[in-house]
Amino acid sequence: MKKKILIAPLNWGLGHATRCIPIINALLEQGFEPVIASDGVALSLLQKEFPALNTVALPSYNITYAKKGAYFKLKLLKDTPRLLQTIKAEKEALKAIVKTHNISGVISDNRLGLYHKKVPCVFITHQLTVLSGKTTWLSTKMHDKFIKKFDECWVPDSKGTPNLSGKLAHKNTPNIPVKYIGPISRFEKRDTETSIDLLILLSGPEPQRSLLEGKLLQEIEGYKGRIVFVKGVMAQRQHIETYKNATFYNFMTSEALEDTINKSKLVLSRSGYTTVMDLAKLEKNAFFIPTPGQSEQEYLAKRLKKQGFIASCKQKEFTIDLLKQTEHYKGLKSFNIEVDYDNLFTPFLK
Repeated sequence: MKKKILIAPLNWGLGHATRCIPIINALLEQGFEPVIASDGVALSLLQKEFPALNTVALPSYNITYAKKGAYFKLKLLKDTPRLLQTIKAEKEALKAIVKTHNISGVISDNRLGLYHKKVPCVFITHQLTVLSGKTTWLSTKMHDKFIKKFDECWVPDSKGTPNLSGKLAHKNTPNIPVKYIGPISRFEKRDTETSIDLLILLSGPEPQRSLLEGKLLQEIEGYKGRIVFVKGVMAQRQHIETYKNATFYNFMTSEALEDTINKSKLVLSRSGYTTVMDLAKLEKNAFFIPTPGQSEQEYLAKRLKKQGFIASCKQKEFTIDLLKQTEHYKGLKSFNIEVDYDNLFTPFLK
């Protein structure tokens, strides 16, 4: 009988879900039976990617952003009691899931309550340091407290240099069993003809996703090249619309998105870490607009800009003319690191 492994990404945008796709594929290749658990658009996306797999709905964190980036941390602070209740609820839900589905192991991508005493549990994060301005020490300490409850912590980045995450994932963690597994991506680089001048990829919680969409719809009116605009809105069916030189999609599955990115000359997106890993794997040039108030994305965009890889700016400052800056940046490069899944999945074989 195949061992069942619960794999559960946080529903915060689509990045946590999409970076679990290569792990789910690896579990299948290694003879495990993945059971997918999440909520909202993250669960919907993985159900579309793996329609044959069993899925379980988990309590929702209901993460939303403030309309103004300056209020981002204040809103998170206000939402903390509710988030702690959700973490407690998903911990209770896990007890029932392990028993009902005969789970042999758990892989949690940033879902803090999914640890269990009777089965090996792994936590995936690229944030060993949780940036929050002057309170970074406190947010990091709180995060550490949860990670310590898991048997292992997998960091999707290189341990040494070069690396993609910088100080986010590189700090001394003597009390946490950390494994650097290398950058992971659901995509493969293909040698194909460039036929798209600008690919726009949106994702992330509301209302910031919609606010950026509205701004970009105005800005691209004067753009001369061919545009593909993926809004990052999950639905039962894919909707495609064409207006002038732009084609709009509400969402794309992995296969279609891989082909589209490979065919694109330039990508405009948020600077979420999963996007950084994907674009590095495909060796693409990009322009980043970090989510206002989200310190992690702001740090990644600033770091990659300083290193000469990717151009970026604040959301309120963006104009379509700024895309010309990308000509002076070299784009992201792949590390060509193969994840050792044979070794990685060893805890689930005991």
